[in-house]
Amino acid sequence: MRLKGKVAIVTGGAQGIGLATARKFLEEGAIVAVADIRAEAVQAAVTQLARDGRAVEGFTVDVTRRSQIDAMVQALQRRYGRIDVLVNNAGITQDARLQRMTEEQFDRVIAVNLKGVYNCAQAVLEPMLAQGSGVILNASSVVGIYGNYGQTNYAAAKFGVIGFVKTWARELGPKGIRCNAVAPGFIRTPILETIPEKVMQALVERVPLKRLGRPEEVANVYAFLASDEASYINGAVIEVAGGLTV
Repeated sequence: MRLKGKVAIVTGGAQGIGLATARKFLEEGAIVAVADIRAEAVQAAVTQLARDGRAVEGFTVDVTRRSQIDAMVQALQRRYGRIDVLVNNAGITQDARLQRMTEEQFDRVIAVNLKGVYNCAQAVLEPMLAQGSGVILNASSVVGIYGNYGQTNYAAAKFGVIGFVKTWARELGPKGIRCNAVAPGFIRTPILETIPEKVMQALVERVPLKRLGRPEEVANVYAFLASDEASYINGAVIEVAGGLTV
């Protein structure tokens, strides 16, 4: 098991890619903290994941509230004495064209998708520095590399988290902490449920593999990057998009 004994936090871990990542990490032997904003969703995820005696804990956390993040980190430190992996997966969308986007829409997406990543990374830094090791993984998107119509706020945030890992790789690499980003394409998650079927089919046609990705396919990449098998990967951005941008 590639992650045996490692303590990992997965934000936005109660559904979609986050839930699949938590499950994959548990299968690989990690102790996993599922963090999400809705208490009922966290409890449901923990109940589902805790089968077979797997070591999973749930925390109701709003990543825009630093005090809640700090409380989770402190609880994990008290119980396990370390934090090895942070997967900054929590994110939202509030789409609109530039001329119609409200200040509230822009600010909320930036607060969750960009400032929330900063908050969580800074919160785990002290234990990682103390132990001289750690992995920070940020959820970007192909939108964060190439932009997308109607997603000024989302694109800005996802560009930004790439900038984070490029900077942190330089700052924290000498301290034994690796930082990388994953950029998914169109993945079959609840975030796509509001898209009309006709539009969805048009999206699929743009992908050379002619299908949407599965959350498990992104989770597999996170698990690899979190493991010692990726020990010389630092500051990278890995697309998981079925060739969408080729």
